[in-house]
Amino acid sequence: MKLNRRLITVGLILLVLSVALKFIWTGLSKIKVDDFHPAAVIFLIDSSASNQNALTMQKKTLKQVCNLLDPEDQVKILRVSQDAYLIYEGSPMNGSAIQKSLDTYTKYDEKDYGTAYGEGIKKAFTHALTMKKDGYVPSIVVIGDLENEGAAEKQVNWDTLPKNVAEVQKYAPEISMMFLYAHPSKLDLVKEKLGPVLGEQKLIIAPEQNVDKQIRKFLNALGR
Repeated sequence: MKLNRRLITVGLILLVLSVALKFIWTGLSKIKVDDFHPAAVIFLIDSSASNQNALTMQKKTLKQVCNLLDPEDQVKILRVSQDAYLIYEGSPMNGSAIQKSLDTYTKYDEKDYGTAYGEGIKKAFTHALTMKKDGYVPSIVVIGDLENEGAAEKQVNWDTLPKNVAEVQKYAPEISMMFLYAHPSKLDLVKEKLGPVLGEQKLIIAPEQNVDKQIRKFLNALGR
């Protein structure tokens, strides 16, 4: 009699445990683990003579964005002036190297009057596609006044840029772009040309007065 009671008790315990485990397993199977993808952020920063007055604040913003990124992310910084070329690539956490690169290659030079935004953006697209192949979510951040100065062939062609962005999207559909510190009239042009291609979530614009608020939106565009 006692053995039967023990068997019944053990049976009930096993039944309760099996039901509990089934509920736990069902619950766990419905939980989606965040699929983290590292980002590759390509910065363009205007170091031309006409943008020098705002450059100190703009460099601080660049470093602020880097500090908000993940150690697994990668950044590239292109200096844009008379020409556009890479001055840093590596971890966003390497603040000292980023600072040294900015201080060294964005110094005032009266000869650097022109702006090669068009050339810089083309190079940024190439970097973005390369990083996409390596498993990164690419994004391009343009920091400067967006003024067209100097050689015309190095400027942004706003009529062809939307097509170029759409071409990049074929291979990197999650690409986002952020334009900071330009005059609202310039940013309105950016919105007009690129808004239909990138959409509200993947195109972030901000004049000087609204930069900090838009950085949060930029992180959302990266999936953070």
